[in-house]
Amino acid sequence: MTHELLLNAALDVAERGWPVITLHPGSKRPTGHPERACPGTGRCAGGHLTPEQRATTDLDLIRAAWAARPFNVGIATGPAGLLVLDLDPLKPGEPIGAPDGATSLQALCERAGETVPTTYRTRTARGGEHLYFTSPPGVRLKCSVDRLGRHIDTRGWGGYVVAPGSTTPTGNYVVTDDAPVAELPTWLTELLRDAPKPAVSRVVPVRDGTRAAQVALERECDVVRGATEGGPDGRNNTLHKSACKVARFVAWGHIPRHVVEEAIQAAGESTGLPPAECRTTIRSAIEWVLRAAGPRETA
Repeated sequence: MTHELLLNAALDVAERGWPVITLHPGSKRPTGHPERACPGTGRCAGGHLTPEQRATTDLDLIRAAWAARPFNVGIATGPAGLLVLDLDPLKPGEPIGAPDGATSLQALCERAGETVPTTYRTRTARGGEHLYFTSPPGVRLKCSVDRLGRHIDTRGWGGYVVAPGSTTPTGNYVVTDDAPVAELPTWLTELLRDAPKPAVSRVVPVRDGTRAAQVALERECDVVRGATEGGPDGRNNTLHKSACKVARFVAWGHIPRHVVEEAIQAAGESTGLPPAECRTTIRSAIEWVLRAAGPRETA
């Protein structure tokens, strides 16, 4: 019965016009070989094909594939014209009170004075959420990690999501709201657009606060300016971590908040992050630390 359910899940996705990729049974990993092990034969005779390039809406091909094995179902988000918000739950070992993806999205909306429209939603195996949106015409939004906030990832071009009906050892993917897929709001689109890096990095000198706080702020600004595009050490994630570290000195009264915000904002913008995204990430980090931190203990 599970085999038939997975086939039906794949057909349902394809009938929506969303290209399907095969995932290993019980897994989130795409099938096929990595580029480094590509044999250069068969479908890859003209060059290695990524899972995104192999995705299909051909119902006959899908029936043939799922007749062979009970694959989990993946959706190639870019070719599907989708941008999916992936709201992750907290991971084991994270501090109590840290924001999960849903909390971060709520805070982002409150700061922006905006709301997220009703749209197609699914629950992930670990209890997170996928919110499906159609991408704006003519805009190729890439995947991102923590760019909108802690535990908010996005899946667009170059990525995929696990479709409802799929199952893993940690749980199942199920539809929680079968509403029509809404258009991605303009304000979220602007936060996710790639911005060109400035020709010259703007460095704001630190002239206020204790010496220890000044040194910490200057050090973290250097860390932010050296951040790269994505991943756990990506620009937004690094910006959040560095803001949290310096926010402790704000909580202790060792440096004014506006001094920290101005300096780290400049460092974040120097990496090419949009100003609005920098402000959102920095304020989220500082406010979280101020809520959680108590007075500094003295010997």
